[in-house]
Amino acid sequence: MTTPPGPDSPPPGADNPPTGPDSPPPGADSPPPGSGGGEAGVGGDGAGPGGAGGDGAGSVEVLDCRGQRCPLPVIALARRLPELPVGAVLRVLADDPAAAVDIPAWCRMRAQQFVTAIPDGPGYEVRRTH
Repeated sequence: MTTPPGPDSPPPGADNPPTGPDSPPPGADSPPPGSGGGEAGVGGDGAGPGGAGGDGAGSVEVLDCRGQRCPLPVIALARRLPELPVGAVLRVLADDPAAAVDIPAWCRMRAQQFVTAIPDGPGYEVRRTH
């Protein structure tokens, strides 16, 4: 048994928007899936902290390779650097004497910027250029 509409009820069909040549298709007022119209921070453009949009200036990641022998510090550098944004600096702590030659040579071969050697570390700073 149905109840007749009361004085506060909308007229029949009011809950269904009109459809016609001038009306938008259902759901047209909501963003398409994957367009970033959902929750903030979900599916973003990577421009936030640690994202691809940053220049990495001022941030120095530290990669501790002390106690590792050649070629392990260079392998660790080669794996970690692509995970950082372009412009970020990675400080590789390596006490193997071969690292003093290997890390700058790797930077030349891979077109990355060797920033400096830090004698107190001993450490080597590399800036991601691409």
